[in-house]
Amino acid sequence: MLFPSDLTSFLELIRQNGDAAYSLMFAYAASHSLLLTLFAGYAAHSGALSFGTVIVACWFGSFTGDVIRFWIGRRFGTRWLGSSSRITRAVQTAARLADRHYVWMILLHRYPHGIRGVAGFAYGISRLPWSTFLALNFVAAGLWSCATVSVGYAFGQVSEKVMSDASSGLGLVMLVAFLGVSWIVSKKLERAVERA
Repeated sequence: MLFPSDLTSFLELIRQNGDAAYSLMFAYAASHSLLLTLFAGYAAHSGALSFGTVIVACWFGSFTGDVIRFWIGRRFGTRWLGSSSRITRAVQTAARLADRHYVWMILLHRYPHGIRGVAGFAYGISRLPWSTFLALNFVAAGLWSCATVSVGYAFGQVSEKVMSDASSGLGLVMLVAFLGVSWIVSKKLERAVERA
């Protein structure tokens, strides 16, 4: 079987390759935010992954990714962005906001889709001290990891009551619908932040 065709087979594939799945979660959390983390919570509920290990992998992945982006912003500013004036403007705007509202930004930037990509660089460009950023980022990464993995886990509990092994196709459809709704909500949050 090259690629599983139903949710039960996919979860079994994850269960058989747990170490690789945790490494993937670390890398994904370092570079992105929501959807795969929600699915990891769902997989933890099914027993394919360990709930605590998923939280730790996502926590440290998210923390590490933002520290790297902060360092790049601090070291290179916006020079490395080149001629992309739209991205440069977004990073500079976020840096100005971070100078005034860094606590709230660091706590919330992981949730709206697309904001996380510029936020870490913006913190590095801002006047925010390394020590303050590291402390707040560590707490925020932990809160984000616990929240998103727990929501995925809770979805697993709800969906388990609705489906049985015989209807795992329905479970896959429900999971895709849940992830789609999560993505739409994060896009709306991103637009609201852009208007602010």
